[in-house]
Amino acid sequence: MRTRDVMTADVIVVRPDTLARDAAHLLAERGFTALPVVDELGVLVGLVSETELLRHRLPQDPRKLVHGEPPKARTAPADLVGQVMTTPVTVTPNTDLAEVADLMLEHDVRSVPVVHEGHLAGIVTRRDLLRSISRDDWIIEAEIRHRLDMIGSARRWSVEVHCGKVSIVDKMNDPTDRHVADVLARAVAGVTDVRFVEYAGS
Repeated sequence: MRTRDVMTADVIVVRPDTLARDAAHLLAERGFTALPVVDELGVLVGLVSETELLRHRLPQDPRKLVHGEPPKARTAPADLVGQVMTTPVTVTPNTDLAEVADLMLEHDVRSVPVVHEGHLAGIVTRRDLLRSISRDDWIIEAEIRHRLDMIGSARRWSVEVHCGKVSIVDKMNDPTDRHVADVLARAVAGVTDVRFVEYAGS
């Protein structure tokens, strides 16, 4: 599967001159973990996440200071998104989802902007990836059967899916068509493995 198969294309964005407080409000209101930052042409210039917006923004509780201990020195929080945004890890609409998952885990991020020719095309999140691997087996099986109909009649193929693992029997035992069937099946959301079982019939 590719990023384009699961990404959200209608993305809420902010500009570098957006108030950091307004960006924090958007994150809290929408349940997002990060927002892409774009310029006036829609070119991705950064990413602002919960981490950057929380840093130095919560004051120390004055009740803790009743015994005269001095407050900890704190840096004044930045006012604008452009002052706290970071350079994000990005992918393209054609990036393989396995690579996207590896990038998220390697860089410990929950969302990754999708960029096409420099412009923001969408965003993909860990939740999107989890959705793609948690589909019901019967839905996966139906979609695979539909795809295999393109390379032979429905009677030719026998398909079973268990926990995302796909078993396919090709009654014609054609290696060329098997390769095509393998590609088609692996492109279905929720598939974790594909194997072919030899046809035992006459």
